[in-house]
Amino acid sequence: MTVHKVLLYYRFTPIPDPEAIRLWQWELCQRLGLTGRILISKHGINGTVGGSVEACKQYVKTTRQYEAFADIDWKWSEGTGNEFPKLSVKARPEVVTFGVPDEIEVADDGVVGGGAHLSPEQVHELVESRDDVVFFDGRNAWEAEIGRFRGAVVPNTDTTADFIAELESGRYDELKDKPVVTYCTGGIRCEVLSALMVNRGFEQVFQIDGGIVRYGEAYGDDGLWEGSLAVFDGRERIEFSDHAEVIGSCEHCGAPTSDVLRCQAPQDQQAPQDQQAPQHPGICNARVLICEACSGPRAEGLSGPGVRCVRCR
Repeated sequence: MTVHKVLLYYRFTPIPDPEAIRLWQWELCQRLGLTGRILISKHGINGTVGGSVEACKQYVKTTRQYEAFADIDWKWSEGTGNEFPKLSVKARPEVVTFGVPDEIEVADDGVVGGGAHLSPEQVHELVESRDDVVFFDGRNAWEAEIGRFRGAVVPNTDTTADFIAELESGRYDELKDKPVVTYCTGGIRCEVLSALMVNRGFEQVFQIDGGIVRYGEAYGDDGLWEGSLAVFDGRERIEFSDHAEVIGSCEHCGAPTSDVLRCQAPQDQQAPQDQQAPQHPGICNARVLICEACSGPRAEGLSGPGVRCVRCR
């Protein structure tokens, strides 16, 4: 029986020729039979790939041979082999699309001027030593609906590019003199977000080293995290234990649920697309928090024709 794994990783480091790295990564993944999504820019690399455990090990070994990628922090999780429909390797202006590629400065050791990295243990130490610590969600708002840090501030964002307007709106000015701990899935969005916050006057900005994934590995559901973790592959979400709290509610009936499916409304009823999600032509494809009773029939691995977001219902 083939054992499958999913790799989540990133590295901020100057890339002189992103197109050359793109071609190398494409050929490597094709040869190993890996699927997933990889983005390369002048700032570094960001990827999520899946395949057999042997192929993943070889991918890590080969990628590390490029000196700039030798210190990548690889995050491993269980896979099924069906997480990604295909392989996509692209060169882009940014590896995380905040819309400000010229504002970010990257050195050999990462983003310049970002928030201080805290291990999961150091996060707890900070919370225990201060009574004014604020957790700041660095993800799209829908991700926080099924899981977030207790009491976290969740900005009103549909896509990563929305954060600039949110930060400059004045809504969070009262946090500028407080210790703010940014967090996201694997840490990459907060590398940039924390630097953008520092640039806009936030004085004490931190980021969780390795993101929610590393925190979950350390504390599971027995710490400050509550709920499920949304992921951008066919799994849609993962849990850190068998006693993960269900904090989400169905868009239609309000019943407790952590199920995230994709709206199957025809394109002429299209709701706004999640720009980070893979696109399925002809359907809305917006992520829907919906219970089994309201979702209708669904095909293996995809939400079925009964799934509708509230805007397409």
